[in-house]
Amino acid sequence: MQRPDDLPTTVTATWVEGGPALRRPTVPAGISWALLAATVLIVGRGLFRIAGPTMEEGFMLVFPERLRAGDVPNVDFLHLYGPGALHMLLGWFELAGTSLTAQRIVGAVQIVAAAWAIVAITRPAGRPIATVAGLAFLVTMLTPTGFTALAWPGALALGLWSVAFGLRARRLDGRARQIALLVGGVLAGLALSFRPDVIVALGLAWLALALLRTQLAPVLLGAVVGLIPMWVHLVMAGIGPSWQGMVVDPVFGLRPGRRLPVPPSWSVIHGDLQALSEDPAVAPWWGLPAPSASQQLFLWFWWVVLLNVSLPIVLFVAWRRRTADRALLTPLLVTSLFGLGLTGQAMQRPDSTHLGWGMAVSFALLAPTICVLIGGRVRRSLAVSVTVIAAVLLVICPFFTLRPYLATARISLGQKDGGFEVTRDGRRFLAPNSATHDASQQAVDDLDRLSQPGERLLVGPVDLSRTVYSDVVFYHLFPDLDPATYFIEMEPGITDAPDSGLAEDVASADWLILTNFWTGWFEPNASSEFGSPEPNRVVAEQFCLVGNYLDALVMLYQRCEQGDGVDPTTIGIGPERRADFERERLERG
Repeated sequence: MQRPDDLPTTVTATWVEGGPALRRPTVPAGISWALLAATVLIVGRGLFRIAGPTMEEGFMLVFPERLRAGDVPNVDFLHLYGPGALHMLLGWFELAGTSLTAQRIVGAVQIVAAAWAIVAITRPAGRPIATVAGLAFLVTMLTPTGFTALAWPGALALGLWSVAFGLRARRLDGRARQIALLVGGVLAGLALSFRPDVIVALGLAWLALALLRTQLAPVLLGAVVGLIPMWVHLVMAGIGPSWQGMVVDPVFGLRPGRRLPVPPSWSVIHGDLQALSEDPAVAPWWGLPAPSASQQLFLWFWWVVLLNVSLPIVLFVAWRRRTADRALLTPLLVTSLFGLGLTGQAMQRPDSTHLGWGMAVSFALLAPTICVLIGGRVRRSLAVSVTVIAAVLLVICPFFTLRPYLATARISLGQKDGGFEVTRDGRRFLAPNSATHDASQQAVDDLDRLSQPGERLLVGPVDLSRTVYSDVVFYHLFPDLDPATYFIEMEPGITDAPDSGLAEDVASADWLILTNFWTGWFEPNASSEFGSPEPNRVVAEQFCLVGNYLDALVMLYQRCEQGDGVDPTTIGIGPERRADFERERLERG
């Protein structure tokens, strides 16, 4: 007699394996979805209240509005990724209005949709194992960038559903199979229109499906349709500017200024944002024994590489040997190749965000893979899976997964403050602390009082010869002012290059908001080098300082007939703080 905690040799038909799309709800199903929903809801309120990345979240708010105004990415403003996410957000903002909340709703939907795809793909292992897979994915993906509607989580969700439809098509016949393959192709095309670099993951997964005798003609046709945002963009921007903006700039221009040492250092945190978050005054409490933050990043990097590479090998060996279990092994093998294709995220910049993005899919497949290796015994598989996943989260990377998750849960419960609202005319963004809030709000209030609609605004760092970051969210508060620069998003090695044209953009502006939020940014890459000093000279010669807030944390400049003649980098942030920055730079290599 079969033991009740064993999986049958032939698994019950699931959606991926060609089972019914709709079925009567059951108690186990309700428990599964309740656990998944609770994992999101516990931190959901907090993720709508925390401060987001002021450049990335800013351009996901501002760029769709520039599209509405008739601007074209790669022609009128720098954009390093595909146009699909911007088109999608533009359509959503037309319905819901442009707001921080509307943008974060999209970010939440992207992560939930990707987790749903994971559950659908791993469902042949049984509902309990699929639930654990979904939970592992959510814990990994919810913390790196919160609910910011970035293109990468969107591409991940679309790519995973593309794979899910490809797997489902293998168990269907006739017209149903063709439709499933067509839908899979459309989703793959949309994923590529969000992030062209997801082609490695999609290519590996669909190559595996092709080797499993999956017909690719409907997939390719669907991909052509899904790539419509890209075709529209190529027509509007032209092939040359598109190639420059989506290939040359991110691969050759940006990479020297954003890459971090591979592997990460055992003793030093090289990523500036990680170093900032681990400041004792900022880092949330974590009372359990754990390696230091730098040691965790080192261990996490090697875990990602080991997991992503070994999982397809283990699953392929099992697939070759276990013909009877292929209804479970095939989805896992194909999706593990998708996860292998995400390893580049960890290799290009091994900080916590990219390590989480690179690990999420393979980490989710860990539970069903353990189920395969153990032999399908659900209770034992659950116990081992939960133990291994908990060990990874508690030992290898707790500071970047469980700790921020728990800190955000406290914000949801009202036990901890979230971000500080900076507002104007019903629009807002969230500052991370009271100092940046006060300086930002004062600058916003003065610019609101002094500016006229149609004038031109440029936002950037105080030192425009080192454009490590830009607080794009200020543009979101001033939709009545025109951005004065192609470099709404500012990137080292691109914006501060001698021939970038930034100085001319500065000269065309009526107003400047310059911040010292990122003056202490020093990483062991080209971003620590100084570029062209010409934009700073233009500020000194053609602009007058009208507002200095909290010792130059934010400065507001207006065009004037004869400038102040003062280099903006010499104002505020006294010599002691600058010495601290230099010491931090030397300590971090």
